[in-house]
Amino acid sequence: MNLRGRHLLTLLDYSPAEIDYLLDLAADLKEKKKERIFTEYHKGKNIVLIFEKTSTRTRCAFEVAAHDLGISTTYLDPAASQIGHKENIADTARVLSSMYDGIEYRGYGQEIVEELALYSGVPVWNGLTNEFHPTQMLADLLTIRESFGTLKGIKVTYLGDARYNTGNSLMVACAKMGMHFTVCTAGKYFPKDDLVAQCREIAAETGGSITLTEDVAVSVVGAQVISTDVWVSMGESAEVWSERIADLRPYQVNRTVMEQADKEAIFMHCLPAFHDNKTAVGREVYERYGISELEVTDEVFESAQSVVFREAENRMHTIKAVLAATL
Repeated sequence: MNLRGRHLLTLLDYSPAEIDYLLDLAADLKEKKKERIFTEYHKGKNIVLIFEKTSTRTRCAFEVAAHDLGISTTYLDPAASQIGHKENIADTARVLSSMYDGIEYRGYGQEIVEELALYSGVPVWNGLTNEFHPTQMLADLLTIRESFGTLKGIKVTYLGDARYNTGNSLMVACAKMGMHFTVCTAGKYFPKDDLVAQCREIAAETGGSITLTEDVAVSVVGAQVISTDVWVSMGESAEVWSERIADLRPYQVNRTVMEQADKEAIFMHCLPAFHDNKTAVGREVYERYGISELEVTDEVFESAQSVVFREAENRMHTIKAVLAATL
């Protein structure tokens, strides 16, 4: 399998065989990491990490993965880049690709990373946009495969706001790999119709399925993976918070949900998770609304069924696979 020079903008661009290859490579690199086997396959190369939205896991995963491969990194935080301010995206792509062997972008609209890729002469990797989060999905798929030994036929239920990157990308990943994906949320939080239709076409070819429902009890019966994401983000207005919390509280992942799922079910979350009031956001929510747990209860988050920290670690191994393969 030759993926040299390929961008990673969304898993829609990758075949099931190519995704399997990246997961196999990630598993191999993970084993080598545990055994302290050096993997400096790209020693002397350089990549740039553009972060218009900051992140703990994505930045650390890219920097450690790059270091293990012998690659040097330059990190550009929201104040350190002129992209979209004094220099347009096309010019930025051409300048950076003349200096670096690869470009990572984490930020806003998918159109930005698409334009970077269009004008770049080197691979561009999507670290997160509003619409897609492919590196997270590779980590999720690796975690599921480690847990069950396979992806084909696995039933995944996602509860909560499914309109943006995590919900969209998990639906794409499941469709690509022949899995059964269910979105359970209030109707106005379903993914866009055109993406649902596209994923249903893909699932028809791979043996998977896509289901949308508002019924929690129906959605989680037999589910082997229960997944969710944050309901609100810092910077959103109080009105948005109030509406979001009121609409999505019935879709919280709690003990009842996990008990209705498959007895071997795992809980996944891309993090950060608001499962207590020990953060600034958690305290703000508690002060405003009197609740200390949002999308998942602390009981589930800290349970034996929760694989969130292995999932977070796998970000580094799967990103390393992407860098190794595309460079």
